[in-house]
Amino acid sequence: MAITELSKATGRRKTAVAHVRLVSGTGKWVVNGVEVERYIPSESLRDYINQPFVMTETAGKYDVLVSAKGGGIAGQAGAMRHALSRALCGLDANLREVLKKAGCLTRDSRMKERKKPGQRGARARFQFSKR
Repeated sequence: MAITELSKATGRRKTAVAHVRLVSGTGKWVVNGVEVERYIPSESLRDYINQPFVMTETAGKYDVLVSAKGGGIAGQAGAMRHALSRALCGLDANLREVLKKAGCLTRDSRMKERKKPGQRGARARFQFSKR
C-alpha cells in the first residue's frame, strides 16, 4: 500500500533534528518506527508535541511519521513540535498566524558552547598567576 504524503518538514531544537511527514489518517504517531507512547513516555512531552494540532484544531486528521535524531528526548520533542508546525503551515498558510503567535515556529537555538583549544572548558580558563 502506497503512502500519500501530504506535507513534510524539518524541525530543530538544540542539537536534535526531526523530519516529519504528514499523511492523511486518524492521528497516529510513529517515531523512529515505534509508537509515540513507547518512544516518549512522558505525558507532558506528548502534550507538548501535540500543541500545533490542538491550536489549529486539526487533531485526528493526519498520521504523523517522524524520524528524530540527536539530543535527548526533550530536545527531540521540541524538534518534532517545530517540524509539525512547519508541516501544517505547508498544508494551509492560514494556520501560520496562530502557530507563530504561540511560538511554535520559533527554533530554539540554545546549544552547548564548544570547548576552546588549550582551555579546560567552554568558558573556564586556567588559573591566573601574577608571579
